[in-house]
Amino acid sequence: QVQLVESGGGLVQAGGSLRLSCAASGRSFSNYPMGWFRQTPGKEREFVAIINWSGGRIYYGDSVKGRFTISRDNAKNTVFLQMNSLKPEDTAVYYCAAGRKLLISDTYYSPDQYDYWGQGTQVTVSS
Repeated sequence: QVQLVESGGGLVQAGGSLRLSCAASGRSFSNYPMGWFRQTPGKEREFVAIINWSGGRIYYGDSVKGRFTISRDNAKNTVFLQMNSLKPEDTAVYYCAAGRKLLISDTYYSPDQYDYWGQGTQVTVSS
């Protein structure tokens, strides 16, 4: 059974930092792109970041550029999201996801490009 399990969420003050982790089990995702999305109630899932298998290609959503960093450790089948300079508008449930294809598609920002999803971890940023 394939599982993606996020951890590291919590409550932090504005300007603070958190590091999210996503551990994969059941199969290896080392050859696939891995992404992070976030979602707040009543809104669509928003693209945050994606990283290809080697870490050589990375894209970020406009709202997190310069503040968030995605990385991965293929030996541990884990992807990370370092979040700095957090803002109240970053409050959301954060999900990691495994890409459907080996290469990052042109529509990498669409949830439809991902096959497997974690259960999500809540991040709350207080003002």
